[in-house]
Amino acid sequence: MTAHATGTEPAAHDEADDEPLYEARRQIYPQRVHGRFRRIKWAVLAVTLAIYYLLPFVRWDRGPDAPDQAVLIDFPSRRFYFFFLEIWPQEFYYVAGLLILAALILFLMNAVAGRVWCGYLCPQTVWTDLFLAVERVIEGDRRARMRADAGPWTLEKVTHKTLKHSLWLIIAWWTGGAWVLYFADAPTLVVELATFQAPAIAYASIGVLTFTTYVLAGHMREQVCTYMCPWPRIQAALTDEYALNVSYRADRGEPRHSIKKAAALRQAHLPAGDCIDCSQCVVVCPTGVDIRNGSQLACIQCGLCIDACDTVMDKIERPRGLIAYDSEANLEARRAGRPLVRHIVRARTILYAVLILAVAGLMLTALARRELEGVAAIHDRNPLFVRLSDGAIRNAYTLRLANKKLTERSFRLSVDGVPGAWLDIVGAAGDLSVTVGPDQTREIRVLVTTHAPLPPAASLPVTFTIRDAATGIAAHVTDHFIGPPESAP
Repeated sequence: MTAHATGTEPAAHDEADDEPLYEARRQIYPQRVHGRFRRIKWAVLAVTLAIYYLLPFVRWDRGPDAPDQAVLIDFPSRRFYFFFLEIWPQEFYYVAGLLILAALILFLMNAVAGRVWCGYLCPQTVWTDLFLAVERVIEGDRRARMRADAGPWTLEKVTHKTLKHSLWLIIAWWTGGAWVLYFADAPTLVVELATFQAPAIAYASIGVLTFTTYVLAGHMREQVCTYMCPWPRIQAALTDEYALNVSYRADRGEPRHSIKKAAALRQAHLPAGDCIDCSQCVVVCPTGVDIRNGSQLACIQCGLCIDACDTVMDKIERPRGLIAYDSEANLEARRAGRPLVRHIVRARTILYAVLILAVAGLMLTALARRELEGVAAIHDRNPLFVRLSDGAIRNAYTLRLANKKLTERSFRLSVDGVPGAWLDIVGAAGDLSVTVGPDQTREIRVLVTTHAPLPPAASLPVTFTIRDAATGIAAHVTDHFIGPPESAP
């Protein structure tokens, strides 16, 4: 008889069934730290947030008939303006090129210094740093926040919490508000938002971004980096033993002892590491990682543990660099007593650099050769051709002329490729000049007619040319001129 049948299932099995699938979150209270990498992070935060919040208000004069916002994604006009560039929908390959370029730069950064993007430039890191700064100003540093959270709810605690979350919501709201300013004239939209005259989609977008910024930067924080973001998993597959990562130099730090015991051991010529087990590297880490346990998925390579450890080393009069940016190859060389190596320039980094230069070169070449006029042709489908009473064969087309300049232009239209063919613009009474407004397209109907004999089932290439009347610059498009299945009698 089985244990299940007798009701005597082993207790160990029941305990295993009750174990949680996921580790419960441990609240992290990062401590304030000072040092070189913290200053770099403050500088990056100030520059990136200034660009994000203020760029919509930067003006760029493009003429009287164009928007003067330096960076604008204009969906109604289907244009993307970036300072002196104006990208049309059919030129989206420029945006694709920028995305490819960004990915390659990210790969190069990873090959050189691991997750340096995560530690300094990632929006999640930047806004979390900002929210943490607000939290420290209101509630105090690590110990004060821990005491407050563990203590009872007092008037002071309620006041601090209310003020903190209010400021977080204001920052999150302005983050969402700044985003929608990239899609309309910023000063105008600000007034419309303040007077409740803005489109509903603007308020909805701000609401969504306010909620996500508040939750991700204010509450989830390190969980986004550890569980939600795919880059740590991708980065781990792309890195190699020569990439620089924040590393604990165990050959120098171990064995760990207190300051007094380590000093006594050194005097006795016995091994004693520089690490005094103060855990300052842990308490300053925004993701709660103990870097002394080696490279970990949650580590964002921000370098704050380096600043904390260097400060401790200064106080105990030991050399800095117990925690530093180092490679796995060097850590292994230290353990084995081999000479240190640093291969920043290697096959991987050279390949990424070459690809970056190639993509950037292709984009710059395309921009330099970018045409500011264009023409597209669509042949009528039904009928494909018409035989006139005098025996001539006529084909009809729809042409779309594009003028990418910010001034009105006049184009002269011509046709080539069909023997004896002449061109008519429907409704133009013989005039082959077409005027296109600034930064606009214009659609016209044209007829191509010929009396020349055609081979049976003819399909001849026909080229339409538009030529700027002022500059002579031309653009071309090729289609087909269709003839009857049999030759004319």
